Amino acid sequence: MFCDFLALSDYRQSLQFQNLNEEKQNIHMEVIRVGRRIKVSIFDIVVGDVVPLKIGDQVPADGILITGHSLAIDESSMTGESKIVRKDPKAPFLMSGCKVADGYGTMLVTSVGINTEWGLLMASISEDNGEETPLQVRLNGVATFIGIVGLAVAVVVLFVLVIRFFTGKTENPGGSVQFQAGKTSVSDAIDGFIKIFTVAVTIVVVAVPEGLPLAVTLTLAYSMRKMMADKALVRRLSACETMGSATTICSDKTGTLTLNQMTVVDVFACGKKIESPENKSLLPPGVMSLLIEGIAQNTTGSVYVPEGGTTVEISGSPTEKAIIQWAVNLGMDFDAVRSESLVIHAFPFNSEKKRGGVALKLLDSEVHIHWKGAAEIVLASCTDYMDANGCVVQMKEDKVSYFRKAIEDMAAGSLRCVAIAYRSYEIEKVPSNDVEMANWQLPEKNLILLAIVGIKDPCRPGVRDAVKLCIDAGVKVRMVTGDNLQTAKAIALECGILGSNGDAIEPNLIEGKAFRAMSEMQRLEVVDKISVMGRSSPNDKLLLVQALRRKGHVVAVTGDGTNDAPALHEADIGLAMGIQGTEVAKESSDIIILDDNFASVVKVVRWGRSVYANIQKFIQFQLTVNVAALIINVVAAVSAGNVPLNAVQLLWVNLIMDTLGALALATEPPTDHLMHRPPVGRREPLITNVMWRNLIIQALYQVIVLLILNFRGRSILNLEHESDDQASKLKNTLIFNAFVLCQIFNELNARKPDEINVWKGVTKNRLFMGIVGLTVVLQVIIIFFLGKFTSTVRLSWKLWLVSVVIGIISWPLAIVGKLIPVPERPFSDILQRKYAKKENQEDNL
Repeated sequence: MFCDFLALSDYRQSLQFQNLNEEKQNIHMEVIRVGRRIKVSIFDIVVGDVVPLKIGDQVPADGILITGHSLAIDESSMTGESKIVRKDPKAPFLMSGCKVADGYGTMLVTSVGINTEWGLLMASISEDNGEETPLQVRLNGVATFIGIVGLAVAVVVLFVLVIRFFTGKTENPGGSVQFQAGKTSVSDAIDGFIKIFTVAVTIVVVAVPEGLPLAVTLTLAYSMRKMMADKALVRRLSACETMGSATTICSDKTGTLTLNQMTVVDVFACGKKIESPENKSLLPPGVMSLLIEGIAQNTTGSVYVPEGGTTVEISGSPTEKAIIQWAVNLGMDFDAVRSESLVIHAFPFNSEKKRGGVALKLLDSEVHIHWKGAAEIVLASCTDYMDANGCVVQMKEDKVSYFRKAIEDMAAGSLRCVAIAYRSYEIEKVPSNDVEMANWQLPEKNLILLAIVGIKDPCRPGVRDAVKLCIDAGVKVRMVTGDNLQTAKAIALECGILGSNGDAIEPNLIEGKAFRAMSEMQRLEVVDKISVMGRSSPNDKLLLVQALRRKGHVVAVTGDGTNDAPALHEADIGLAMGIQGTEVAKESSDIIILDDNFASVVKVVRWGRSVYANIQKFIQFQLTVNVAALIINVVAAVSAGNVPLNAVQLLWVNLIMDTLGALALATEPPTDHLMHRPPVGRREPLITNVMWRNLIIQALYQVIVLLILNFRGRSILNLEHESDDQASKLKNTLIFNAFVLCQIFNELNARKPDEINVWKGVTKNRLFMGIVGLTVVLQVIIIFFLGKFTSTVRLSWKLWLVSVVIGIISWPLAIVGKLIPVPERPFSDILQRKYAKKENQEDNL
């Protein structure tokens, strides 16, 4: 039943995931076959087809550029990087799934389907390795151990009770022997054996943790629903708990730690740095007017303002969009500015010259020539700059040095530097006919510098705090990016992944090709030290994840691009971005971060730890009941030949322990306390030393008190005046009632295994309070009205008070127990070390 419930939950999550992504459209494109242009589905394109490409088209397959003009491809869906890649005879290779950002061209299809880069990625992520999660491995071990112990105890009890019964040593409450050879009828003997066998079977039922799958499923399903409110869509339920065990997070940079949105962050104009780039009052009107004029006309981008809309839509390359957005923030009316002048000649941006220019004819017949490009190149062509008063000032050597230093500082901070300059031009020198105009070389000398802007892909708001929370929680965050190491280093410093001392952190930086060139053993030696990997390919990221897992880490991977898919699939837990993430990345993931915010990853870790902690709480509670019930019945069976807790009573205890206990403890919400402890990792035992301490103290107390009641209860409770049968029933009813109340009070202790105040936050969990209250009510009903069914009798208020006192003592006992220190290392490791040490000593002898 629990497996069916788990499967149903996973199925419902799959439906939610399908609703999150719109159904793929069957795109049709034009191809050239046998000299004819025909329109075919992208699924029908074959090797050898010639495909024309224009702005906005998606590259339908892998191929080689045949012809093209200013063709630029957005490869972020494959590489994860926002930089637009220019394609020419020196770099002719095109990958399927990428989009044409600028220009046009034709390509020859060389690979389709599974043989494309995209197809190979899909093949690598479609394989299911069938590995169990860390918690599943632990739970299987615990369940098997408990089941074996329970079965062994049941066999011992059955063996002892049968021998005592058929040897005539089992007595009735009145003192008479239950079985006498030759006197007891066969039917009575069979009835006696069936009762004994029922007790043994009941012990197995109590011991075997059949409620464990329910507790796990409930806490996973509860957490999954709550995580939706925290912007995390769980596609695979077991991913909830796995994230709580994570020891390291390998994060993509672009779109995950950063916004994947180029933005102007630094501006140098009027001979100085503009402290607030978007404050137009800091720029003279003359400079502002020329800047806006140059940005609006010397661009391949555009601005669209929807009717009645307040948000403008800007198109173009990431760099163009950043500069245009800056101008819009300064107050630029794109269409109005473009209508005030006429472009008479343009020099498109050239990747070799790294600049582009445009000649404008203004309404008053004045001619302005605007240039924009790589800062150091445009600066070299400038002889003047405009000062704070809007006056043209000659650029002396000290000012040139100042601007060069500014460019170097911005580049060191991973900023892309672009200079904007202009000059006026005599209209008489402008070519008058079309032929001369076509061959006219725009003047590149004696330019007047207007501004140098620094553009970067900024970190997401709150990402530094999120990284710090991960580090405080013992989870190491590693950045894996395709950017160069200097850019990656600057972003990692800004995000808090690296410290502020640049010299000390160099060993933590590595390039993908260097990591790839290492042997497997070398990778295992250095992988723990790596904090930033730059210039990485999808395979490098995959190798990093594999090496970390072999080192025993529980690895989480975040990413949004198709290039992240293999690592997302290989990791213990894959987290894809819901907004910027590609469909391939989402298909490879276990959890989708709906708001693309790295801070939501921390919330997932918090919920994951809550799942793991809730399961541990339930196991501690269950094992306490198991140990106490088994010991009480075994000791009573061996010494007296009967058990104080009969089959029906044990089944009721089992119901409290399994079903109601699972419901109560599985829905405990996460607390901040969970984020101040180290991750459990892959090798830590499920039952910790703290749990063993709490379990042993509570079980020992219950066993001692209830066994004293079993053997000396008649005299202690002053039942001498009662008949033997009535006294025995009162004593056993009290033992049953006290045992159940002990579990109810101990359920509160299980909420906080390592905290003194077990009442903290209990009123916020109404389900827990309701279940505890329901259990108490049902227990009262059983004692008062179901005595015939459970073989109990009604108790007086004094005996009820005794039961409550016995149960409530577990609270101060738990407080005292939590003051007892326990070693941090698991007991099993300590025993293994001692055993190994003893063996070594014997070998030396």
